[in-house]
Parts: sequence; C-alpha cells; structure tokens
Amino acid sequence: MTDGVPDYFASETYDNPFSAEEMAQMVYGDEAPQPERMTNGAAFIFDPDLDVDPVWGTPEQALWASGESTMISASPGVGKTTVAQRVVLSMIGLGGDVLGFKVRPARRVLYLAMDRPKQIARSFRRMVTDRDRNALEHKLRVWKGPPPADIARIPGTLLSLVTAADADVVVIDSLKDAALGLSSDDVGSAVNRAIQEVLVHRVEVLILHHQIKRGGDGKARPTTLADVYGSTWITSGAGSVILLDGEAGSDTATLHHLKQPSEPVGPLKLEFDRFGGKVVMAEQFDPLAWLRSQHGRVTAAGMAISRTGEERPAKDVVEQCRRDLRRLTRSGLAREFEGSRGGPGGSAPTSWEAVRDEGLIAA
Repeated sequence: MTDGVPDYFASETYDNPFSAEEMAQMVYGDEAPQPERMTNGAAFIFDPDLDVDPVWGTPEQALWASGESTMISASPGVGKTTVAQRVVLSMIGLGGDVLGFKVRPARRVLYLAMDRPKQIARSFRRMVTDRDRNALEHKLRVWKGPPPADIARIPGTLLSLVTAADADVVVIDSLKDAALGLSSDDVGSAVNRAIQEVLVHRVEVLILHHQIKRGGDGKARPTTLADVYGSTWITSGAGSVILLDGEAGSDTATLHHLKQPSEPVGPLKLEFDRFGGKVVMAEQFDPLAWLRSQHGRVTAAGMAISRTGEERPAKDVVEQCRRDLRRLTRSGLAREFEGSRGGPGGSAPTSWEAVRDEGLIAA
C-alpha cells in the first residue's frame, strides 16, 4: 500500500487508463454509493418485498429478476448478442417486448463491448436509425475493449466502471474478456464476488458467456448448466441462466431456461433476421387451444407428443407441458385429476381436462 492506496490499483500492474488514486476513489470514495448492508434478522426476513421483481419477464416467468444477475450462454454466432441488444434497446425506449416478455425501463445502461467491439457496433447499427441518436447518446454508455483490470484479480473494477458511467444496468459482453482463467474455481468465485458487489449497489447485471466445445457429430446438444464454460461458481451466482442452442449463423435457435428465479420459460424456438437484427419466437404451441380441442382427459406426456410430433419427447418438454397444464388449472381454465401409484388398479398418471363451462371459472 502506497499513500493509503492499495498496490493492486497501480496502473503499471495492468494496462489501466485510470490512476491508482482514481480507481480507489471510484471503488471506495464518495462516488460509489454505500447501501446499509448490516441489519437485524427480523428486518432482513420480514421487511423486504421478496416477490420476484422482473427486469425482463413476469413475476411468474422471469428471464431476468431484479437484484439477481442473468446469464445468456451460447456458442459464437448463435445469437446471444442479438437477444441482449434487443433487451438493452427496449430498456432505453427503443423497442417493445422481447420474445413476448416486457422489459423494465432503465435510467442508463453501460454496455461493456469487450468481445470484438466493432462487430458489436455493427450489430447495434442494424437495429437502430439516426432518429434514435438522442436516446443512444443519453441512455447508453459503451466501454470498448477489455476492462482496465481483470475483474477477478481486482473485483472492484466492475463497480468502478458502473460508477463512472452512472448506470443502473451493466451488460458484460463477454465474460471471457473480463477475467482470465474462468475454468478455475478461484477465478470463478472472484468473478461472482465482483458481480455480487455490483448487484448490492442496486445495479442490474446481464452477462454474455460461452458454452463448452462439443464434438462435431452434433449428437449431444447443450441443455444443462454443465454445458456452460468455466467454474461452477459462475453459474451458481446467477439468478437466471439462459442457454441458446443452435448453429452459428443459422436463422433459428432454441432457448433453454436452465436456471430461473421463478417458473422456467420455454424451451422456445427462436427465429432470427440476421440482416435486420431482429429475433422473434417461432409460432408457438397454444396449450389452452390444444386442451380445449381434446375429448376427455389428457396427460402431460400426451400434450408433449402433440407438441413435438415425437413418440418419445424429451423430459424437459414433458415438464414444460406439465407446468402449462398446472398454470391453466390455477387460472381456472383446466381441472386436474391427481394420479396414483400402485394399488389394485395399477398406476395412473395425473391428468387434466378443459373447463368447458365459463361459469365454473368464477366458482
């Protein structure tokens, strides 16, 4: 430590445009807000509103919940930057719903364009016109290239950048450029700490990241948290993890919601307009319309077969159908009949049928 400033802030240690004093001031000084973090147990448990507050989504299906980071993971070229940029533009008033879900407005977004900044800029340019210049100038800040220091070795670096931008949302594009050695648990836990420090200062965090490499046979599709590259502490610290499965440059991809703060979303089939920078959901299966078209009771597996056209649909699709049927039941649009295991009559799966008489819904 020199003159009260930690040595790890020294500019000669890293390619750092800030002086040691500036870095320390941004992290520890008056510019960085210091929320009250010590409280009593009763206030911690009973006083806050613990309902999910969606940044992107609904309380029941939140792709991004306030106070918890969201990660979008995909192989290069699949479309994670397109999805993230659509969310950002919606936040600053230059777009509507994204993939059918509302996005909460932001005061100012800091976009860390670390992975090929010019390519990120070209992607943004496909989505906006010169009429959007005012909003882009006042509500979006962009950091070009790697951060001034590795966020794992100096966790305060991320907060210092957010503070300098006076932002209430930060997008990390992408995580591999913010810290080196992400497969190490020491690095993963340090990255998580840096992100948690930003979150506790009431700044929302969106992270873009990569998947592990797969073999060329294409048989094993990435559908689990283990398919996200790096230490387990990287995904453990996230509130929501979204994985996009597809081929680089393809017009389609599948969204899997691997970790969620409330009920999961999807899987969803996405369609990309690469020239216009657009992404939409492909025509989606309507659970209520399908249920009303059936005669008699149905099962989640039966709905999954109709939904996919496959004799043996994947387990996550069956679970999605089960969630859809239970959601319809809670809304009064379906009636659930609990299944049984064993007994004289053998096992029977849980089944559902549509409520035909609208008058029964109120009852």
